Amino acid sequence: MLKKTLHIFTLVILLFATAAAMGKTINVCSTCEAKTIQEGINQASDGDTVLVKKGIYKEVNIIVDKSIILLGENLPTIDGEDKGEIIKIVADNVTVDGFKIINVGTSYTSDYAAIRVIKKNGYLIQNLQLEKLFFGIYLERSDNGKVLNNTIKGDAINEYNSGNGIQLWYCNDVEVRGNDVQNVRDGIYLEFSDNIRISHNLSRNNLRYGLHFMFSNNDIYEYNTFENNGAGVAVMFSKFIEMKNNVFKENWGTAAFGLLLKEINDATISNNVFKENTVGINLEGSNRVTYHNNDFISNGWAIKVRGACYANSFKENNFLYNSFDISYNSNINDNEFDNNYWSNYTGYDLNKDGIGDVPYRPVKLFSYIVNRTPETIILLRSLFIDIIDFSEKVSPVFTPDNLVDENPKMKPIKHDRS
Repeated sequence: MLKKTLHIFTLVILLFATAAAMGKTINVCSTCEAKTIQEGINQASDGDTVLVKKGIYKEVNIIVDKSIILLGENLPTIDGEDKGEIIKIVADNVTVDGFKIINVGTSYTSDYAAIRVIKKNGYLIQNLQLEKLFFGIYLERSDNGKVLNNTIKGDAINEYNSGNGIQLWYCNDVEVRGNDVQNVRDGIYLEFSDNIRISHNLSRNNLRYGLHFMFSNNDIYEYNTFENNGAGVAVMFSKFIEMKNNVFKENWGTAAFGLLLKEINDATISNNVFKENTVGINLEGSNRVTYHNNDFISNGWAIKVRGACYANSFKENNFLYNSFDISYNSNINDNEFDNNYWSNYTGYDLNKDGIGDVPYRPVKLFSYIVNRTPETIILLRSLFIDIIDFSEKVSPVFTPDNLVDENPKMKPIKHDRS
């Protein structure tokens, strides 16, 4: 009998402990005890859920200082009324899920954000709709977090008074996935942020870059689409970056490109599509980068090599219907081009092994001329240009004489992007 009593007592204790571990739920609504979100947070303890009912909550500078779940029911709206920052997270292990947040304040001295996380770990920010914002989601010295499935829509007109959609500053081990970011300055911005995975995002119609890296290492971005931005992606002063299965398209403009690489070392760029950009890839001071299984389709320039780029490898890429495939601004080449398909190749394959019997020189003299005198682009389709390109091909003087694909493919290469 005593053993049975002790057993029942133990079960009761475990049930109470489990309930305590799960935390309680605090409701926020116009008729609830907690009528504002901040009141709900103030009443909560670590492990609790603050459930915000559908409605409009005109609040600003909401401080989340406990490890809680802040959950919206039926997408309640938080309206900051242009007064400043809206939600600030200053506790570990916080979840914010299911809100519409509008009217973040604009400032020339403070980077007001819809949501800011400061020096914390283990956060989850998901299923938000952010509109009429300055900065969207701002992560500051915060690690081991996730930013998932948010829609961020700004109304940026000028760079100087607009912010970024998702910004990471001195962060580590963060996943940014499934977000739709548009009409801000930079869609996603990283600075001094390592081991970041950026995947399955759509970044479009942004003033400057769809994605912008600065001084960030060992990062991966994959399965993203960067469309119709001032420029697609800029990766600067970083190393060990893996860029794969992305689409860069319709980034048009006098200074636009799909991908800008500046001072990048030991990176991999594979299985991407660069379509209808002014420049597919613009690289400068980038070394030991592997370009493999990419498609360059109907760009102005597929690849522009600006200088100080060594030991790069371009293999098994498709160059399809670009005005210029490869552009160099010097006659020195230390990069390898091999087994690519070139739609402009006119050679033959007598032994039918799928490899052209005549090596292909992808750099045209006219691209060299246009680099120095942009106005000459109006002569692109003239017979004169065909003549000078042929003469340079026969006896290279201004273009690198060793820039040759010795094994040009006769048919486009099929790439698996599953």
